[in-house]
Amino acid sequence: MAAVIIPVKTEQQLQECLEIRKEVFVEEQKVPVELEIDEFDHIADDVHHLLIKQDGQNAATGRITYYKDNAAKMQRVAVRKPFRSQGIGKVLMLGLEELARELGFDKAVLDGQLHAIPFYEKLGYTVTSKEPFDDAGIMHHRMEKKL
Repeated sequence: MAAVIIPVKTEQQLQECLEIRKEVFVEEQKVPVELEIDEFDHIADDVHHLLIKQDGQNAATGRITYYKDNAAKMQRVAVRKPFRSQGIGKVLMLGLEELARELGFDKAVLDGQLHAIPFYEKLGYTVTSKEPFDDAGIMHHRMEKKL
């Protein structure tokens, strides 16, 4: 069965997204929960969450926040371990990019963990930061893509 992209519209869907993020970032990567869950974890006009289901199971999530220069900030991109290396991350990113275009954004910006840089580069993102930087104890690079 194909992956299903769900724009988050209910509190239940949002909680499902947060559970994926807690599993990936807090449990696996040891990011403190108080850094992971933030002021953008709500349903509103200034933030957009996507939930990906595969075979009826929650597989991945990501969100878009508004960034400067009409850019969509792709954030909290998380794929649960059982669904990795199956193309779910690509489905998620393409869904986020399509949503960003629908919202009128010109480009996408993200902070990619170093191990994920090749994944994002395959999707057309380029590194724009000169040096890696620490975010929640994990090294990242800023990346951009024209939409």
